[in-house]
Amino acid sequence: MTTRSSAEAARDIPEATVARLPVYLRALTTLAEAGTSTCSSEDLASAAGVNSAKLRKDLSYLGSYGTRGVGYDVDYLRYQIAREIGVTQDWPVVIVGIGNLGHALANFSGFRSRGFRVVALLDADATRTGEEVAGVRVRPFDDLEDIVGEHGVAIGVIATPAVAAQDVADRMVGCGISSILNFAPTVLSVPAGVDVRKVDLSIELQILAYHEQRKAQGETA
Repeated sequence: MTTRSSAEAARDIPEATVARLPVYLRALTTLAEAGTSTCSSEDLASAAGVNSAKLRKDLSYLGSYGTRGVGYDVDYLRYQIAREIGVTQDWPVVIVGIGNLGHALANFSGFRSRGFRVVALLDADATRTGEEVAGVRVRPFDDLEDIVGEHGVAIGVIATPAVAAQDVADRMVGCGISSILNFAPTVLSVPAGVDVRKVDLSIELQILAYHEQRKAQGETA
């Protein structure tokens, strides 16, 4: 395997590449579970849904170009990507808002297998306190600061209604959470240094509806 120089290693990876690294990791995990030990760039690109030139360019930022005539060592590349995106360690996560979506997120088995551990479920509704979801007891939202301090939480998930999301984000930031995954249908305002990823399922469906409409119009024409 080819290794980058220290100067190259210090170079930032483009955001578009960062966004694709988890996709490559998932594809490699699937290949490994199927018993595949090595794969070509074409095979990995196909499994990840990208073209092979883009994949090779992305992986060049990690310093891994594979071996000519052999391809990529699946287990080695899995580890390399997992280390680059930080999921070789255990990340404690707190979920706020235990409605239907919060329940689904708490029960998502992919958190644990991908390096994330849900340490607390919080809700402002006192009637939910003590409820157990996926083996974790729901606690009052006012316990947030204590939980963040106890577990060193850096990642928070917001699954509340839109009207409550900004207040939740403010509390998260105030007690040291610096990365937020927001499922609430609203735009959050956070200070510099805090990363927010927004997941809006209705927008994704609307985008699909647009493409379906275009296809229907094309068939009519």
